[in-house]
Amino acid sequence: MGIVRRPVRIVGVPMDLGASRRGTDMGPSALRIAGLAPALRELGYEVAREDDVFVPGMETREGEGGDPRLRFKKEILHCCTRLASRVEKILDEGGLPLVLGGDHSIAMGTVTGVASHFRKRGQQVGLIWFDAHADINTPSSSPTGNIHGMPLSHLMGMGDPDLAGIGGFQPKVTPQLTALVGIRDIDDGERAIIRECGVHTWTMRDLDERGMARCAREVLETVSQGTAGFHLSFDVDGLDPEVVPGVGTPVPGGVGFREAHLFLEVLADSGRMTSMEVVELNPLLDQRNQGAVNMKHLICSAFGKSIL
Repeated sequence: MGIVRRPVRIVGVPMDLGASRRGTDMGPSALRIAGLAPALRELGYEVAREDDVFVPGMETREGEGGDPRLRFKKEILHCCTRLASRVEKILDEGGLPLVLGGDHSIAMGTVTGVASHFRKRGQQVGLIWFDAHADINTPSSSPTGNIHGMPLSHLMGMGDPDLAGIGGFQPKVTPQLTALVGIRDIDDGERAIIRECGVHTWTMRDLDERGMARCAREVLETVSQGTAGFHLSFDVDGLDPEVVPGVGTPVPGGVGFREAHLFLEVLADSGRMTSMEVVELNPLLDQRNQGAVNMKHLICSAFGKSIL
């Protein structure tokens, strides 16, 4: 099919309320400083003025209480609701949303916006969740209460009714059209949820045994069955820490730089990516912003940059 270069609309979501470790709120700035927008323009994309969704600082919310199983739920719910509207509008206007996080809790907003746009047209969307973690805990299974470990369950209609009901409908995605890629660090409670709901998984062992090219094509087939396309939710901790050291929850043994390029190039060749988000980049833990620079190059691969 090939890439159709729709106008790219970059939205920053400086969120770190969903995690224990601070710093992911600076992720959007790090990617911008790395030169993401100019790099996309060099590929022939129109990139309009960038936008941000306001997120309150954790310091202004400490001590306000709330359910310890859903830390900062009120603030995250409000932010994701606004983000969903922003993403839906971009798609309605013919743009391609590129959302820069922020911790992975923002996916509840991004994917809701994408799903809402296609739902109005009677269509479903596939979801590729590239991550070291499954992020499919519910409030009752989560060992921390950190919402960045729960977005996928809520997108599938499980867990807290308010978070699952963002946008006024649920589920946003189905397990049958969802692909977990690169996972290697899963909580016990998540294993049970994964087995019960039947979401498709490609663990690091699968990638090692069968190879990235084959697995990437299997992922594409899974998320393309009767869908309008797929959303790519890319958590940088799915990569090996040598590629992007600046992540809050690094897990050794992840996807390498060249493997990641290949994965994203295969996805780009399909021309079916509706939208993308990049999350969990933590510049406080990076080395001279090199992780953000590496992510810029990977994003460009997802947007069609090729060797020839």
